[in-house]
Amino acid sequence: MEDKKITIGCTSPLAVIVFLAFFFAKIFNKIDWSWWWVFSPIWVPILLVIVFLLIILILKIWVK
Repeated sequence: MEDKKITIGCTSPLAVIVFLAFFFAKIFNKIDWSWWWVFSPIWVPILLVIVFLLIILILKIWVK
């Protein structure tokens, strides 16, 4: 039988670890950051992929 891996969306394990560190630091009042920055290890890589794909799409349309 094949081993199946469970992944969390398209985020890397490092991003999840950093997010958890930020999350617990925020919960235990070690940092005074906005929740946007606490969740940034999750949304920044997704945003970068979207921007990269948009740039490729715009270049393909422009070069045509």
